[in-house]
Amino acid sequence: MSEAGARGGSQHTWKFFRAGGVDQVVLRDGADIANLGQLDQKLWVALSMPVTVAELDPRTLPLLDTDKDGRIRPPEILAAVAWARDAFKDLGCLLKGGDSVPLDAIKDPALLSGAKRILANLGRPDAASITLDDVSSQEKIFAGTTLNGDGVVPADSAEDDATRAAIADILAPVGTVADRSGKPGVDQAALDAFFAQAGAYTAWAGAASADAAFLPAGPDGTGAALAAVQAVRAKVDDYFARCRLAAFDPRAQAALNREESEYLTLAAKDLSISACEIAGFPLARVEGGRPLPLDGGVNPAWAGAVAALAAAAVAPLLGAGKTTLAEEEWASIQAKLAPFAAWTSAKPATAVEPLGETRLRELLAGPARARIADLIARDAALAAENAQIEAVAKLVLFQRDLYR
Repeated sequence: MSEAGARGGSQHTWKFFRAGGVDQVVLRDGADIANLGQLDQKLWVALSMPVTVAELDPRTLPLLDTDKDGRIRPPEILAAVAWARDAFKDLGCLLKGGDSVPLDAIKDPALLSGAKRILANLGRPDAASITLDDVSSQEKIFAGTTLNGDGVVPADSAEDDATRAAIADILAPVGTVADRSGKPGVDQAALDAFFAQAGAYTAWAGAASADAAFLPAGPDGTGAALAAVQAVRAKVDDYFARCRLAAFDPRAQAALNREESEYLTLAAKDLSISACEIAGFPLARVEGGRPLPLDGGVNPAWAGAVAALAAAAVAPLLGAGKTTLAEEEWASIQAKLAPFAAWTSAKPATAVEPLGETRLRELLAGPARARIADLIARDAALAAENAQIEAVAKLVLFQRDLYR
């Protein structure tokens, strides 16, 4: 063993031992650790090590690797020592090791406050020390708390049933954010997204009830009428176009009704009224100016769709008992349904619709949004205090591992 005062330019007195032909410094006490920055790096045994050393806790080494390059170097060791010097009253405790730090050994007031908060959350407010097990799980630490500084509020953090119910309603459509306690919660982004969707949906839904023109077949029948029209629109338009062409030149009528040879080809097959070949034929027999029959004489593949059109659209919009549909009447039906069709196509894509318009309007008009926003703000205000939990974990890990 040998001692040197200013060896390597240091003002601190170091003790060395020789092993393998190399002088190595002996860390005897907290003062040696505190003055490590004065030791000439030519006297360090190594100037780099990986963060994958099996002998040390994998939670500790990443705390030292501040630049996250996978290796630990002297400046990072010295930074850890500087942090520990501010955290502990006496760096000598690092030589003792162990996975428990007495509260009276903590120098930093913020760390001390964080340690006491953790112990209180764990139901041990009178404990004299904090252990590695105490800081190993944030979920365990926050399991019994309502506000924990992460800006996420679960339903049970609310102070009244109405707000709890509102949070639960919000979670269903917009998804959950994991609270530190492990519970599903809502943050400000989710809250804003929900009420933006709720506002868009209710504004859209309210437009139909505000104008009778949107619902020409009534609130229950207009949707069915539009669906029936859309199901046959292309085929009915085709029929009336053929009739106009036949009226223009009667010589085209035979061709517009399809050639006899095409029927002969079909007759040689096993027929089904839904067969594509039949569906492709005109909707009804084409004649110049002929209205569309509604009670017979319709292409069998389209008979059901035409019957639905007559019942759901023609009867409520033109009157019951009609057996034919003229082209101008067909145009009238479409004009009456046009506002509803445009309104339907403008429906906003939202996830909140399953809650129903009534519940959404109740949430929009009530105090739920303001109350939840206040909860989130109060929770986020604790962020600085609860961020100390990670620092307290670092404190315990450094006591156990930094000297090693």
